[in-house]
Amino acid sequence: MSVIPVGLVGVTGYTGMELTRILSNHTKMKLVRVTSRAEAGKKLSDIYPFLNGMELGGLEITAPDVEDLEKNCKLVFLAVPHKTAMNIGGQLFDKGIKVVDLSADFRIHDRETYEEWYKVDHSREDLLPEAVYGLPEFYRDQVKDASLVANPGCYPTSVIVGLTPALKEGLVELEDIVIDSKSGTSGAGRKASVGTLFCEVADSFKAYGLTTHRHTPEIEQELSAVAGESITVSFNTHLLPIDRGILSTIYTKMKAGVTAEQIRAVYEKAYSAEKMIRFLPEGMLPETRWVKGTMFCDVAVVPDSRTGRLIIVSAIDNLCRGASGQAVANANLMLGFAETEGLGMAPMMP
Repeated sequence: MSVIPVGLVGVTGYTGMELTRILSNHTKMKLVRVTSRAEAGKKLSDIYPFLNGMELGGLEITAPDVEDLEKNCKLVFLAVPHKTAMNIGGQLFDKGIKVVDLSADFRIHDRETYEEWYKVDHSREDLLPEAVYGLPEFYRDQVKDASLVANPGCYPTSVIVGLTPALKEGLVELEDIVIDSKSGTSGAGRKASVGTLFCEVADSFKAYGLTTHRHTPEIEQELSAVAGESITVSFNTHLLPIDRGILSTIYTKMKAGVTAEQIRAVYEKAYSAEKMIRFLPEGMLPETRWVKGTMFCDVAVVPDSRTGRLIIVSAIDNLCRGASGQAVANANLMLGFAETEGLGMAPMMP
């Protein structure tokens, strides 16, 4: 199969940067269009010096143009804010171009729920039934046939992977699920903001968005689908003084009679064949440094017989597994490639 030409709308943010890094070494997809209104006319290497000396570094940044993208690309990644994505994504979909959207615009199935949490009108409600939620381990068959994929949020990826086996096999109660998630500062995006300045973040640790984080309905939607009934969770987020990575610690209540051996057997069965999910040995816990720059999601379970709780810990890289790398995995499936094509990176150590 020949190399497939793809485009990237929104190249200047962290997710755009990460997509560029990954696609610079992809052997079956070629980035032929990258767009930014502010940086149009420059070469990619002008804004990303790490591309100096590489073929991709000479690619010119253009202003987003649907007609141009249609003419030159078979698939387009959207790394733009919500509301913007539904507009250009809808136009590309209408023209028969495959779309992987990294924003939240097509993740929430219900329009009213989306509008309540994101405070904007949804102008392409007609496409919500068309969009496939792009968590490959659970939806890969649907992604293969999709023309529009809603790339999952970073926090939801860590939470859904962590909780799904326990919910699917009925190991835990559906009430009183508490999710304590911590993210590096790149999760806030690349735009200038006082709250993410070095001196504001370094040598500190804080909670934010309590009870109001926009990933909450996405998490509840997907966990409810797994459980077969509506689930409400307590989702609590924190900002870590690191550049990238997410660690989620999930507190659940074990059902009566559930054993530690049974829990481990369920998780081993669920993830033993998955290349990008690593279920860790007993006594080993995930760390963000072991997944940095990769598609790995590391998962550990710690049953607490004293409190009757099952504690689940997961770690991902928010920019790769939580955004751009996962987008490439979805594109791979949509284009008929191996899911992990171009994604076999080792962690960025130290």
